[in-house]
Amino acid sequence: MASQQIGSVALELRDITKRYPLVLANDHISLDVRWGEVLALVGENGAGKSTLMKIVYGLVKPDIGQIFVDGHEVQINAPGDAIAQGIGMVHQHFMLIDPFTVLENVILGAEPGGGRQIDLAQARAEVTALMKDLEFNLPLDTPVEELPVGLQQRVEILKALYRKANILILDEPTAVLTPQEADELFAFLKRFVAQGNAVIFISHKLAEVIKVSDRVTVIRDGRVVGTVPTQETSLPQLARMMVGREVILKVDKKPAQPGKVVLEVEHLSLQGKDHKQRLSDISFQVRAGEIVGIAGIEGNGQTELVEAITGLRHYSGTIKYGGQVLPQNARAVREWGLSHIPEDRNARGLVLDFTTRENSILGDHYRPPNTGFLGFINSRLVEQEAEEIVQEFDVRPRSTDLAARRYSGGNAQKIIVGRELSRKPKVLVAAQPTRGVDIGAIEFIHDNIVNARDQGMGVLLVSADLNEVRSLSDRILVMFEGRIMGELAADEATEEKLGLLMAGIAS
Repeated sequence: MASQQIGSVALELRDITKRYPLVLANDHISLDVRWGEVLALVGENGAGKSTLMKIVYGLVKPDIGQIFVDGHEVQINAPGDAIAQGIGMVHQHFMLIDPFTVLENVILGAEPGGGRQIDLAQARAEVTALMKDLEFNLPLDTPVEELPVGLQQRVEILKALYRKANILILDEPTAVLTPQEADELFAFLKRFVAQGNAVIFISHKLAEVIKVSDRVTVIRDGRVVGTVPTQETSLPQLARMMVGREVILKVDKKPAQPGKVVLEVEHLSLQGKDHKQRLSDISFQVRAGEIVGIAGIEGNGQTELVEAITGLRHYSGTIKYGGQVLPQNARAVREWGLSHIPEDRNARGLVLDFTTRENSILGDHYRPPNTGFLGFINSRLVEQEAEEIVQEFDVRPRSTDLAARRYSGGNAQKIIVGRELSRKPKVLVAAQPTRGVDIGAIEFIHDNIVNARDQGMGVLLVSADLNEVRSLSDRILVMFEGRIMGELAADEATEEKLGLLMAGIAS
């Protein structure tokens, strides 16, 4: 990899502006990343980070603004232009073809030889030499679908660097990694920039930002709030810059006071549509007044577990709610009183074209008191309930008539959290409750989940965010390949212990 002059500007953005209907995504943004450094880019959800990086990578065209690479102005109208300028991007959702081998994925679109005759021997030699330089060890002839997600991410990085990228953009790169895999990624990034390259690191995990970056640029409401040297900042300062107010970063909760068992899962097993085993003999309990966290890398059965409990999947085994066997039917499960914050709010939590008022009774819309004589909606009562959710859960804008698709991610999530908690269930199943939510809304949602626990609710928390699981949970179960690998009390659940269990290594 070619080295550049350490400390000189690698990539500079000047006055980048992008306006969409109803929103100014980027408002005269100027920033730079230097050769030999990791620049972290942080901001709340909707702050404009993704739009800005899509502009840099040629996926979106700015209304105005200039881009400079190594001091020279460049025109980037498509990803091919970005790649030609040495810019590579690793997306949060991998752009890999699962049945293709590692080698085939790496060279796809940049095959040596070209035309009808691809020189695979040359490709193998080049990729092998690159892996040696990067200190990567990947099985080139293994289909990508057979690799764990940590290695799949390395394939994505290898793809970018095979195309001679020396400016690397990583979007939420640790979302699917164990703590050990994240540390390995950080070590690679340090080696990469030490060779004279540059990295833009986008993350909402501020502790990681402090750990891996040299400088941090904060964006709020489409504008640059400031850029600070990492060594001269702190988590509270970055949070304050992101949100514009003081943010309590640590969940404030008293010790749990567990009561009787409200949810019991016994010998639960489940097969997928492909007849592969997704859950294998899972058993655990949730008591009133406690939060039981489920940790694990996504794709290890957490989604299927939640869908089984909430009646969305058929399974073998038994699930009891308040001592009674739950029916395997989503409507019946809801009628029994169990509440569910789904992991995908748009697909399962909201009807995007419905108003706040309509979404506030979703799932209970057909039942009294929401419906009155002859099944007609009790409009006055529903409006009152919606107004209470908007006020109590700080939904902004404070409207019951706005369509759900018009809200930011955090405010849309607050509608769901408000609806599910307002039902006063015995059990709340919260799946990824703060996914895609900014730091201010995370604080609010966490407080409400803890308050629900303190009022005697049993909470099953499923989250890919290890910090969230550790902060909220009273007990933590770790899933790996559809099995419970172990259980840890919150005070003994170190990152190292959890990371080993998440990788399938029993303690």
